[in-house]
Amino acid sequence: MMNQDDKALISRILDGDVRCYAVLVDRHKDLAFTLAYRILCNREDAEETVQDSFVKAYHHLSGFRHDSKFSSWLFRIVYNAAVSRKRLKKHSTLSLNDLPASGDALFAEQEVEIPEEKGYILENAMKQLPDDERVLITLFYLHESTVEEIHGITGLSKPNVKVKLFRARKKLREVMELMAERIYV
Repeated sequence: MMNQDDKALISRILDGDVRCYAVLVDRHKDLAFTLAYRILCNREDAEETVQDSFVKAYHHLSGFRHDSKFSSWLFRIVYNAAVSRKRLKKHSTLSLNDLPASGDALFAEQEVEIPEEKGYILENAMKQLPDDERVLITLFYLHESTVEEIHGITGLSKPNVKVKLFRARKKLREVMELMAERIYV
């Protein structure tokens, strides 16, 4: 079952073998989580979004058109769910009970560790990019999606994907260089 491609698994699921869906989930869960996390910047929200997205994908599996990859279709669902959740979070209000009792706690200095991992700079530089740029970098490099697939997932026009991807790479490089200077000087 693990060696079958996504389309064969989907056919089996639609024929009643629902156990095959676990294979699809296992196959795509890591990148789906990464995509949601890049948008939401919160582990719990990303996990919940991915879980909801897999449930939604399962319920709408009969509507999947085999003219694109299942992963692109799924990541479109994850992308839309994460963006919607982010919008809802922006509009939620902060309760006064959520603030520290002492105003000094807001300005307490945190100890900063100098990392030994090479990925530290990349990960923290990615956090400084706007949501849409983080998503484009993640889809293009981590998922190795084509411009066409990114267009399908995000709804951006193909030329816009190329332009935004170019700008995101440039901005990411600049942020990484600045971070490296701060850490290693």
